[in-house]
Amino acid sequence: MTANTFGTLFSFTTWGESHGPAIGCVVDGAPARIPLAEADIQPWLDKRRTAQSRYTTQRKESDRVEILSGVFEGATTGAPISLLIHNEDQKSKDYGDIKDKFRPGHADYTYWAKYGVRDWRGGGRASARETAMRVAAGAIARKILPPAVSIRGALVQMGPHRVDRGRWEWAEVENNPFWCPDAGAAAAWEEYLDGVRKDGSSVGAVIEVVAEGVPVGLGAPIYGKLDADIASALMSINAVKGVEIGDGFAAAALRGEENADRMRMGGDEITFLSNHAGGILGGISSGQPIVARFAVKPTSSILTPVETVDIHGQDTTISTRGRHDPCVGIRAVPVGEAMLAIVLADHWLRFRAYL
Repeated sequence: MTANTFGTLFSFTTWGESHGPAIGCVVDGAPARIPLAEADIQPWLDKRRTAQSRYTTQRKESDRVEILSGVFEGATTGAPISLLIHNEDQKSKDYGDIKDKFRPGHADYTYWAKYGVRDWRGGGRASARETAMRVAAGAIARKILPPAVSIRGALVQMGPHRVDRGRWEWAEVENNPFWCPDAGAAAAWEEYLDGVRKDGSSVGAVIEVVAEGVPVGLGAPIYGKLDADIASALMSINAVKGVEIGDGFAAAALRGEENADRMRMGGDEITFLSNHAGGILGGISSGQPIVARFAVKPTSSILTPVETVDIHGQDTTISTRGRHDPCVGIRAVPVGEAMLAIVLADHWLRFRAYL
């Protein structure tokens, strides 16, 4: 299995399976002499951790990270940084009834068709468990970025229900189990998702990630576009089926004068009167907030019986028991933040090399 590494100057490689003894990653390209300890990484992992509410999988993992290499006397050495998290709460027997069946909408079939084997214990590498290491790598990426850069994410749509952007409060994101910036929407989602969960089903979500304080000049024209790398990073997250930058698909409905981010002089600096482009022009950061959204499909592992086939070529039905997210998009918020941080750190190092 190839392509387990992401990034150019700042890169990381993940390894491990959902129900194996451990998961981990190796981060390469972190400059030397950056202060780094496990305590710098753990808070971000805690944001993604399971079983923090009834709205996520009840698999109980502490996700305690260990730094195995690349750090000496509290600072990076420039060598590869190896990170390890032990799996603690695997229940592989929950998947015994479906080990020969393909979950519709899941990678079960394509993994089996390509490799001739699949790890049916929780999905193996196809599990969202892998994303914990992305969050760990993202914590290191944040240490590389200039202090002025801030990266925040929020859930802006659950199923068909969207937030009211007129009630957007970033502080509210920390006050509900959905990372929702609209208190009214979060309250309504509780009842909605309880109903979905009781029905044995699942729903999708849309997450928005915003990076502020990004300097002008990150990215390169044509094949090194910053937005292309962001789209690739977000699209690589398990269950993601769509990515947009700025207004994205909504820009297709605008006229040119509406879509134009008009420019004026603000003292000695150029300012923009809007941000339809999402902070990126021609693949290069403009200095405005970088805004990206990604759509997460409903969780494939559901109790509701659905038609499928098995590895023997027989028609059958499948109902997945065990511990699963009724909306996996909830825990995708810190993952999206991490992947945006990783891309920005990579391009920041490229930008410094260019200078």
